[in-house]
Amino acid sequence: MIPQALIDVSVVVPVYNEAGNAGPLALEIAAAFAGQAVEIIFIDDASKDATRSELIALKSRLPNLRVLSHSKNSGQSRAVRTGILAAKGTLIVTLDGDGQNNPADAPALVARLQAAGPELAMVGGARIKRQDSLAKKLASRFGNGVRSALLKDGAADTGCGLKAFRREAFLRLPYFDHLHRYLPALMLREGYQIAFEPVSHRPRTVGASKYTNLGRLWASASDLLGVMWLIGRARLPGAVLED
Repeated sequence: MIPQALIDVSVVVPVYNEAGNAGPLALEIAAAFAGQAVEIIFIDDASKDATRSELIALKSRLPNLRVLSHSKNSGQSRAVRTGILAAKGTLIVTLDGDGQNNPADAPALVARLQAAGPELAMVGGARIKRQDSLAKKLASRFGNGVRSALLKDGAADTGCGLKAFRREAFLRLPYFDHLHRYLPALMLREGYQIAFEPVSHRPRTVGASKYTNLGRLWASASDLLGVMWLIGRARLPGAVLED
């Protein structure tokens, strides 16, 4: 295991019923960051299949792999937050646990963040050539358009799970369920800068999506109103001086 003081990046992956995906994904992440001071944190959100045991079996091969488990299913945003709270790195990378995000794209996002000053808090992935059903792509395009118009966050693909950001910046954000879909707007709300990089996208080969278009629409409507309220109530102090 890498000593805490040497860890630069923590890769955080929430998983729920992703047996068959979780293990291969962990190996891909390790290969993508080979030779770098990186820890890999999977958060099993109370899966009912072999996801957790599949990951635990890999720990002997991947000494930088950590497996955290929820005793109660709490959703993707809570799982991400659990991983970030436990993370030792100052930079966080998140990926979806279904294997559709390509870990090989992650180091480029991290490199851009490392090359920038602290004012750049997040580099988000923007999926190109999405490997989803037409209905899912149309629903995503509609949702992104509405969200972008109302929140003015400049994000064309806020649903992409592949992101790199500063741990400290994330911990300044208010927490709520589905937070992960509004990170660009909330980072801007705190006065940070954000950027985006094109990333690849892969078809799901094992298991099934945990989301439906109708379910997302209902949750997104109330979440959007809440985030608009948060943005409207933000007051930034400018530079903070100490005498």
